[in-house]
Amino acid sequence: MAALLLSGLVQAQDWNWPADPAQEAKARELNAAYTDYMKSEQFIEATKPLNWLLVNVPELNESIYINGVTVYKGAADKTTDPAQKLVYQDSVMAIYNKRGEIYKNEPKWIENKAYYGYQFFKSDKTRIPAAIADFEKAIETNGNINHQLVGAYFDLIYRNNAYNKAYTGEQVLAKYEMANDLLNKSEAEGKDVTSSRSLLEQVLVNMELIDCDFIENTMGPKLAADPTNEELANQIFKYSVQYKCFSSNSFMAALEFIDSKNPTFATSQVRAMKYMAAGEFDKAEPVLAKALTMAENDKQKAEVQMEMAKIHTQAGRKSEARAAAREAASLDSELTAAAYSLIGDLYMSSFNQCKGGESRAKDQSIYIAAYNAYQKAGDSKGMGSARSRFPSKEELFTEGLQPGTSISTGCWVGETVTLATRD
Repeated sequence: MAALLLSGLVQAQDWNWPADPAQEAKARELNAAYTDYMKSEQFIEATKPLNWLLVNVPELNESIYINGVTVYKGAADKTTDPAQKLVYQDSVMAIYNKRGEIYKNEPKWIENKAYYGYQFFKSDKTRIPAAIADFEKAIETNGNINHQLVGAYFDLIYRNNAYNKAYTGEQVLAKYEMANDLLNKSEAEGKDVTSSRSLLEQVLVNMELIDCDFIENTMGPKLAADPTNEELANQIFKYSVQYKCFSSNSFMAALEFIDSKNPTFATSQVRAMKYMAAGEFDKAEPVLAKALTMAENDKQKAEVQMEMAKIHTQAGRKSEARAAAREAASLDSELTAAAYSLIGDLYMSSFNQCKGGESRAKDQSIYIAAYNAYQKAGDSKGMGSARSRFPSKEELFTEGLQPGTSISTGCWVGETVTLATRD
C-alpha cells in the first residue's frame, strides 16, 4: 500500500509558466532543481525549491502537488526533529487541500490523504477527528475505500472514542457495521478481505464495548421501543450470537422478529428450542413445523423430528411422539440412542394407562417392549429398570404361560413381544 501511494514523478502536460521572463526562468530552474533532488531522494533539500513553486506559481502544473506529497512525506521520514517532522506532515495535508481547490479532483486522491492522516496523526487526539473526516469523505465520494484501509479507519474510531469520548455505544456499532459493509462490497468484487475483517473485529473486541449487559440494557430497550427496526434486530441477533448472550430478553425479541420476517431453518429451530426451554411447548410446535419445511437435509429433518417427539411427549400424545422419534432415528442414525430411549420412557410411563387388570403377564409385557426400545438405544440403565418390572416365573406359571412365547401388549403400544421374566 505504501509503495502504491508513494509512486509518483508524475508530470502533467499543461504548464502555466509565468508571463514575466525572469519569473519563468526562475520557475523552470526551481522545478528542475526540486525534481533532481527528489529523484536522488534528497527530500529535505527538495522542499525549498518546491515551496517557492507552491507559493509563487500554485497553478504551474498539477505535478507539483502529486510530487509534492512524495517530497514532503520523504522529508518527514528523514528528519529527526519532531517539530520539523510535524511541519512536513502538515505540508502533505496542505498540498492535498490546495490541489483540491485548484483541480477539483478530490476523488482521485482523497483516499491517499486519509491514509497519510492515519499514518501521521493516529496518536494525536486533536488530529484524529480530521483524519476520520478524510476517511469518511473518501467513502462518501467513492462509495468504498481499499479494503486494506478499513482497519485503519476503524482503528481511528477506536482511538477517537478512547481519547475524546467521541461516540455513544450505538454510534460506534453503526460505524462498525458501515466498515463491515465496505468489506462485504470488496469481497463481492472478488477481493480477499479475511485479514482486514479479522483486524476490524479485533479492534471492536479491544474496545470492550459490547457484552451481554450492553445488548440487554442498551440495545434491547431501543428495540422494544421500535419493534419494527430490522437493522437493530439484526445487530442484536448478531452480537448475541457472537458474545453468546442467548438468555437475554433482547435476543429472544430479535430472534422472533428475524424469524417472522426472514425465517431460516436455523432461526426457526433456535426459536423453537428457546420456547421449549421456557416450557412454552404450544409456541414451539408451529415454529418447529415451519423449520421442518425449510430443512435442507436429513440431519436437519431428524433434529426437528426429535424435538417434535419431545413436544408430543409433553402434550401426552404418546403415539405421535413415538412416530416422530422413529422418524428421527431413520433419518439420522446418530439420534437412534436418544430416539429409542424416549420411546422406552413412553412405554414405561404407560403402565397405568394400559393395564387391563385381567392378566398380570399381559399388563407387564409393556415393560418388555420398553426393554427392547432401551436395548436399541444402548441404554443399560433403562434396560435394568424395565427388566426389574418383568413378570416373575411364578406369575407366568400361574397364568399357564412360558418364557419365550409371544404376547401382544395391546393398548396404544401395540407391539408383540417375547415373554421373559425378571428372575
